[in-house]
Amino acid sequence: MHFFWKPYKSDAGLFIDELKARKPSLEAEQRAGRALLWDRSIDRSAQADWRRARVPQKGYVYYHWNEP
Repeated sequence: MHFFWKPYKSDAGLFIDELKARKPSLEAEQRAGRALLWDRSIDRSAQADWRRARVPQKGYVYYHWNEP
């Protein structure tokens, strides 16, 4: 390793480090926000019902099919 070597930190990395230093609760708030939208248990029976109720799309959606 060179004597004058220092690890490179990008502008984005420096910004994130500064943001976390100014607002220490940021990571906890991000995790709470993620839990609201993404970290949920899946209702397998409702998902199976949804898949069974799905109607297949026709090949060309812009054509008006003359169906009785």
